[in-house]
Amino acid sequence: MRKLRNIELNRISLEEFKAIEKTKLVVVLDNIRSCNNIGSVFRTSDALLIEKIYLCGITATPPNAEIRKTALDSEKSVEWEYSEKTEDVVVELHKQNYKVYAIEQVENSISLIDYAPTRFEKIAVVFGNEVKGVQQKVVDICDGSIEIPQFGTKHSFNVSVSAGIVLWDIFKKLKSL
Repeated sequence: MRKLRNIELNRISLEEFKAIEKTKLVVVLDNIRSCNNIGSVFRTSDALLIEKIYLCGITATPPNAEIRKTALDSEKSVEWEYSEKTEDVVVELHKQNYKVYAIEQVENSISLIDYAPTRFEKIAVVFGNEVKGVQQKVVDICDGSIEIPQFGTKHSFNVSVSAGIVLWDIFKKLKSL
């Protein structure tokens, strides 16, 4: 088995990325403090053709050398917007007919295993602060919460790992519809 060289990966150009149809999936980052986590979410979002990222509260925005370190220029391909208040973004997404889910451990959450999007559903997922998670006032206005099942002694993932797991799972489910 031989590793493929970058030139063999058939990557699309920035212009092609901007023009290609995106996955009907939006990411909302609620007060993410680590630029490395933000950059990682950008990179994952690029890979999965995520429609847009909302950067909220204390979440840093491009251009930022620390974000770029892990984003590897995906902050230039994925559409993004900044908002001071995460709840304003959730309200606006509801007006645009998105179903908004907090990725959080709450009462009556939906296991990611059981979450089943519908073909025409527009979906937004909110990822929260590395220590405090998604703000309760944001959870309160979401349509529901999706929880990643965990079976060990710890009951949390790094936010960029959570984003990778959730975005891949939803992407895969949407593509199979």
